[in-house]
Amino acid sequence: LRLHHNSSYICAGQANYMVSQWSMLNRVTVTVQRVPPSGVSLSVQPPGGQVARGDTLVLSCTVATGTGPLSFSWHREGSGALLGTSPCLELHHVGDNDSSQYRCRVSDGDSVAESDPLHVTVLGERDPWAGGDT
Repeated sequence: LRLHHNSSYICAGQANYMVSQWSMLNRVTVTVQRVPPSGVSLSVQPPGGQVARGDTLVLSCTVATGTGPLSFSWHREGSGALLGTSPCLELHHVGDNDSSQYRCRVSDGDSVAESDPLHVTVLGERDPWAGGDT
């Protein structure tokens, strides 16, 4: 069901094929209500939220319940700047200033739900020869 299905419905039927009259049953009103977003959670790639300086960090926001349309917004602790508006946030070439706590907010236009913060740590640059962090 979608919000545009709000309406009154009737069921009509013919009791006997020989009779040309239609029988109308009671009118039923269907009201579709929004389910506010809840259960907002984050996942991160690479796992654990530890990323090497210069690499890419991918944050994903999921919603357990909520009817749409839903809008997403990404926020970094201590910054009023909006980082993104899709369920996924990709930060390319991360630097030391990207070490922080990140949150995702989800809104259906009437109510807002927010994820718990996810802490991201940017480590020293990856050594391409060693294949590990320095």
